[in-house]
Amino acid sequence: MKRCILFFGLLLLTSCLKKNKTTVDLIITDATIYQVDENFDKASAIAITDGKIIAIGSNSSITDNYKSEKTVHPQGKFIYPGLIDAHCHYYEYGLTLQQVDLRGTTSMEDVVKRIQKFQKEKKTNFIVGNGWDQNDWKIKEYPSKAILDKYFPDTPVVLHRIDGHAIIVNSKVLNMAGITKDTPVSGGQIEIKDGQPTGILVDNPMNLVFDIIPKPSRKTQIAALLDAEKIMFDYGLTTVNDAGLDPNIIQLMDSLQKAKALRLNIYAMVSASQKNIDLYLKKGIYKSDNLNVRSFKLYGDGALGSRGACLHKEYSDMPQQFGALLSTPEKLRSIAQQIANSNFQLNSHAIGDSANTVLLKIYKEVLTGKKDRRWKIEHAQIMREQDFDYFKSGIIPSVQPTHATSDMYWAGKRIGKERLKNAYAYKKLLDKAGTIALGTDFPVEQVNPMLTFHAAVARKDGNGYPNGGFQKENALSREETLRGMTIWAAYSNFEEKEKGSLEVGKRADFVIFDKDIMKVRESDLLDIKPVSTYIKGAKVK
Repeated sequence: MKRCILFFGLLLLTSCLKKNKTTVDLIITDATIYQVDENFDKASAIAITDGKIIAIGSNSSITDNYKSEKTVHPQGKFIYPGLIDAHCHYYEYGLTLQQVDLRGTTSMEDVVKRIQKFQKEKKTNFIVGNGWDQNDWKIKEYPSKAILDKYFPDTPVVLHRIDGHAIIVNSKVLNMAGITKDTPVSGGQIEIKDGQPTGILVDNPMNLVFDIIPKPSRKTQIAALLDAEKIMFDYGLTTVNDAGLDPNIIQLMDSLQKAKALRLNIYAMVSASQKNIDLYLKKGIYKSDNLNVRSFKLYGDGALGSRGACLHKEYSDMPQQFGALLSTPEKLRSIAQQIANSNFQLNSHAIGDSANTVLLKIYKEVLTGKKDRRWKIEHAQIMREQDFDYFKSGIIPSVQPTHATSDMYWAGKRIGKERLKNAYAYKKLLDKAGTIALGTDFPVEQVNPMLTFHAAVARKDGNGYPNGGFQKENALSREETLRGMTIWAAYSNFEEKEKGSLEVGKRADFVIFDKDIMKVRESDLLDIKPVSTYIKGAKVK
């Protein structure tokens, strides 16, 4: 009799326990989950409902307390928070998918072949291309318009250098834009040889050409955003920081997200023209479920590859060339002061040591007495020793590790060995700032965030060069790198309470890999791609 009572008691207890389980939308078990929380904890299971994490822990702690009609068992695969690209040009990248891809070309003759192939397929009457880099060519000098004039005498051709800070155009475009040897220049260069423009324009003068390029149709703009999104998900990116957008594109992103056509999370930096500043300071910060508009992108100078980066001393490989600020220090300070008087964040492009000095001094002046502003220096590429200390005051370095491994072959020639010691100094920046945000700057570099991870920890290119790594003292640890691509990037966006780590109450944005990026050989990092990508608990890849 006692045995019967005990049996039915246990049966009743088991039944009650089953009834008391909480129903959730998704349960994942049998995984290795890197939470990237304060203690860098690991878990094996997670429960998700309404797009948020409601529990995370051991398999038993989840399965004993939660139930779901939808379960995933990754069989030991590795889960990380959704990856964040802290600095890229998402919309611009989408547009390049609609244009001539010149990345990896080996000469201007190779460029011409790509254009001819594209023109045959698209039958366009205005050619725009992206991605050439003369540093990858046998002849490492700027090309001239001569070869473009030979093959495309009547068709306008505009070809963007890989860094976006120089273009080569043909004579047709120069004539359409009214550019001559006498065209005034400020904040850049119109290259002149033998008394005539060569077709090379650097930084501000490029705007004269941009004004005549046909504007993309709404259909093209939408295609750019949606085509690029597929690639983001394929690489495990769940949030991108789009560095420099006009209001009309931000509005398009918002409308597509509200229509559930665009699911990617976007941290939008508004291009810091006075018109845009006036508009958004009046409108205020805008935040929806997938879009965050609370920052401005300001350009301090150009790029090192095109010698537009503003240096304190002349370029080592071109005497009398210093690069240039793209606006006067007074103008930069005026913009910074306006933004400092608001709740918006300022994120400033600074490559050269002089540009970094100017902007860091301005930051210090206008932010005095203001707490938790999290203003960023985008790139922070070449620094003077005494300027690193500015980052102790809450300024965040937002850097791109693949720039180091892309530029290392020729950067020393540009700036010399002494200045190179404080260039691409990511570990030193992290030590001063206490946090660092990592991105790619695509389409300048490739989208793949594993290239970022590899460059940060190995400081080598895809072929394992150089032995020992490039300036390895500035490599980041794997934990630092993962934090820079997740929780620190989220923090730099004021979003650390909702994403960037896998913790209760946060969004269920995560990525699943079949290899552990925290433990595989450095060389193996290059071949890893996500198995699946999730946004708010929904599988998007």
